[in-house]
Amino acid sequence: MTESNSGYSAINQLCEQLGDCVETSSEQREDYSYDGLKISSLPDAVIRVKQAEQVGTVLKIANQLGVPVTTRGAGSSLTGGSTPIRGGWVLDLSQLNHFEIDEENQIASCGPGVVVADLQAVAAEKGLFYPPDPSSKKFCTLGGNVACNAGGLRCVKYGVTRDYVLSLGGYLANGEYVRWGRATRKFATGYNLRDLWVGSEGTLGVVTDITLRLINQPKTSRTFLGVFQSDELALSSPTALRKLGLRPSILEYMDRWTIDCLQKYVGKEVFPGIEPHPMLLIEVDGDEREVNQHSNLLDDWLHDTTLAHRSAVTPDDAEKLWDVRRQGSSSMKKLATTKLNEDVVVPLSRQVELVKFVDELRKKYGIKIGVFGHCGDGNLHVNLMYDEENEEEAGRAVSALRELMSEVISLGGAISGEHGVGLAKTPFVREQFNEAEWNTMLAVKKALDPKNILNPGKIFDVFRPWEQKKVPVTLSWELENEEPKPQ
Repeated sequence: MTESNSGYSAINQLCEQLGDCVETSSEQREDYSYDGLKISSLPDAVIRVKQAEQVGTVLKIANQLGVPVTTRGAGSSLTGGSTPIRGGWVLDLSQLNHFEIDEENQIASCGPGVVVADLQAVAAEKGLFYPPDPSSKKFCTLGGNVACNAGGLRCVKYGVTRDYVLSLGGYLANGEYVRWGRATRKFATGYNLRDLWVGSEGTLGVVTDITLRLINQPKTSRTFLGVFQSDELALSSPTALRKLGLRPSILEYMDRWTIDCLQKYVGKEVFPGIEPHPMLLIEVDGDEREVNQHSNLLDDWLHDTTLAHRSAVTPDDAEKLWDVRRQGSSSMKKLATTKLNEDVVVPLSRQVELVKFVDELRKKYGIKIGVFGHCGDGNLHVNLMYDEENEEEAGRAVSALRELMSEVISLGGAISGEHGVGLAKTPFVREQFNEAEWNTMLAVKKALDPKNILNPGKIFDVFRPWEQKKVPVTLSWELENEEPKPQ
């Protein structure tokens, strides 16, 4: 039962208990109707909680009346994870932005509304380091990072959000408080439900307290950019560098199509006189002695392997090298009205196969596709550009997307590495799991959220973002299995 079906009793209860935390104006509801996927669905109310305990109050009322609740932080999800596709209420946790750093135990106790870059900056002042660094770190929140197990460029050396979560506190669908794990480096007592919540996209509970492990801040770093003759050479780098005893903190790949697009966008060549070829952005970090040693090894390897390379001597030089990676996505947005960023993952040894398959898709469907991303851990971002208003071109893009997802799964990979399923990946997620795996996940969902009020419509139901941007009909637990059809 949604708010529109149950009258105003639920809103009245909320206002009585939460007062000015509840917003029902058309303007506020519109502001919270979409996220980074830009598909809009109007909620019945927005609840901007100021204290963690208020989350329990919201969920208790919602569970009693069957009102959908979609949790939100910065609204930066690229897959529609915080879009209130079933209406109901949006629960905004951005004001739960307190955090405290315990230097002795090297931990941070945080609310879900803490902006990642803010935590990193304060930790750095104390000589500590929180490594996960999604590209949206200047505005994305820890709650959202936990929800989709966010990663970023440093994953190759330091891992993802899950690797730094010691404990999670929050509320079940019925409003009861729980805490999974403790603020200790080890915890082997009972089921590991903490990790079950990480990556669950707000479908199993609402996180209000996050305890993170911190490490020592690296003393220095050195950045390199190299241009390679072929994808095979560039994508063999994880193995080649490992054999040299190197573990870079960042290892980013850009295919030749991306480089060509970038150079046209900025109006100059990255390496003058060299036609577009695959490139790698590489960074090593640690203490000064270690960085110097590794830089010498890396410089020699790049000299022997690349068509050309350069390294950063000053922080300003490093920023210029970083711009090559940062501007790749921006340049693609100029090519079409729509850009689908698919954060797929394959085994390291199969990245070349994936890139070759993408090249075949370009030729087969005549679609602009660029590939860049974290080749150090096999998480490549495949970007499909098309004009949404052109139905024929949109149909070709959807066909290419379907083939891409099937190929990723056949290569032993995953359809998402750090963005989550949300709405955008629901047409493909069923293919990722066998029947036993799927039914087990459904059983967990039913056990923790029997009334299906927590972020309904995500992961399990099928939504096709390339179709007209309508709110899909409510689906029962018997899930739709038909394949997506291009429009």
